[in-house]
Amino acid sequence: MTSHAQRWKWLRRGVNALFLVLVPVLLVVLLRNLDWQEVGRALRAYPWPLLAAGAAIALVSYGVFASYDLLSRRYTGHHLPARQILPLAFVCYAFNLNLSSWVGGIALRYRLYGKLGLDVPTITRILSLGLITNWLGYLLLGGALFAAGLPVLPDSVKVGETGLRLIGVAMLLAGAAYLLACAFATRRTWRVRRQFITLPGFRLAAAQALLGALNWCLMASLIYLLLPDKVGFPSVLAILLISSIAGVIAHIPAGLGVLEAVFMTLLQGQYSKGTLLAALLGYRALYFLLPLLIACVIYLYLERRARNVAQRRAHAAEH
Repeated sequence: MTSHAQRWKWLRRGVNALFLVLVPVLLVVLLRNLDWQEVGRALRAYPWPLLAAGAAIALVSYGVFASYDLLSRRYTGHHLPARQILPLAFVCYAFNLNLSSWVGGIALRYRLYGKLGLDVPTITRILSLGLITNWLGYLLLGGALFAAGLPVLPDSVKVGETGLRLIGVAMLLAGAAYLLACAFATRRTWRVRRQFITLPGFRLAAAQALLGALNWCLMASLIYLLLPDKVGFPSVLAILLISSIAGVIAHIPAGLGVLEAVFMTLLQGQYSKGTLLAALLGYRALYFLLPLLIACVIYLYLERRARNVAQRRAHAAEH
């Protein structure tokens, strides 16, 4: 390993350790003197139709995310049917969010797709396109919102409005560069380390941008649904995007504590702490825990089906 790579490795470890220390400290400060009875009252006040609508939004969002793997089918040219792809992708997304990207996004995908007969290079390309789809939507949405000055930052946040706008412009340029490369680049294949990456066509890239952005909007719409009517949807979406990248940097499964810390910091004064925390707890229950329970059932079914298929093949080979 080169000295530059070693420095980068230690820098990443230092940043991760810093987040692991700062997030709990910030949460303690923000939740100090919190009225937990207010949190309980706010949670009990949610009507069942609203919670049902929230659950529906969460499941639609998971369906959109699972459809990234349908784009990957077109990109890689494999011939697995949608009835096999969508449940698999749903399971991987739920495990990815709740446990870690290594468990759900990577290891589980290799295991489940491998059992369906796909080779490692094809699965790697599926992973790559899904990852790009997710973050392309992030770049375009976040870039537009941050460049427009959203969310409005409190005085205690040091980045400042100008810094946030510049970050937004840079994100928009990065997203636009990918789309333009897919549309006009004459060189379509690139080697990154030991992997070859082939640019998709512009229509596929545009579908990536649309689905990636749609999924982020659905996630934010669930939080917006659970919050009282004070903050506009664009601000909620912008804060969700900030909390998501903070969770990625911190390497904390499900962004546990990071989401709450960012929302409570950027929306302080807009809502009481109890009301805001109740909305975030409701979001976690509907977007993380409920789909995870469903995913566990689907995963057991997929494993059982794969085992039965393997047994039938072994029986046929013997005869």
